[in-house]
Amino acid sequence: MTFFYSPDSSNYPCMHYLYIALALLVAYLLGSIPTALWVGRRFFNLADIREHGSGNAGATNTFRVLGPKAGTAVLLIDALKGFVAAYFLPQWLVGEGAIAPEHELYYRLACGALAVVGHIYPVFAQFRGGKGVATILGMMLGVAPATVGVCMLVFIVMLLLFRYVSLASMTAGVCFALLQLLPQFRPQQPFLVWVGFGLAALLIYTHRANIGRLRSGTESRVPLPWAKK
Repeated sequence: MTFFYSPDSSNYPCMHYLYIALALLVAYLLGSIPTALWVGRRFFNLADIREHGSGNAGATNTFRVLGPKAGTAVLLIDALKGFVAAYFLPQWLVGEGAIAPEHELYYRLACGALAVVGHIYPVFAQFRGGKGVATILGMMLGVAPATVGVCMLVFIVMLLLFRYVSLASMTAGVCFALLQLLPQFRPQQPFLVWVGFGLAALLIYTHRANIGRLRSGTESRVPLPWAKK
């Protein structure tokens, strides 16, 4: 089985490797864009958002430190990084004849995963980034949008009930993995099931400090107008 495809036999295989390497590199660099840091510096004269709040360069800490407008912008851009990497880069590879169309899913997952790695370990920010929640969301929107829709509902319900973003994020990640086991959401490629559980494990790992704070009762809650303090 080959992961390369060319309708034109005159195409050089080395070009296929070059296109694939370029797509993977772009995916990582997309993920490495430190949105929270740049928004803080450009619009709030904040040198490094990682020195405030939870010390994280992600959307949740941006909400906490800079407010809902900045947090929403960071959330959308970080999700867009994962979506562009997982959806458009593999389409470009197929269009260039670098990969076989039936293998596009594998490259969607690979490009999306590299965008997530870039977000967590960004080359543009001393390899200290966010926890990957928004970028994983964008990645999986490009891979399994129906399943992500259910997980977003789970996230919202958990957030409204308990007001912990970390708990809602981990629950939604585990929900994504479990949904892959149901006939209604089961993907045609069983490999996606393993990816789902891998992403759930990654979310739990990146939230290990939050788990400690949840257990000790010191985790910050999202302020809601109708919620008791």
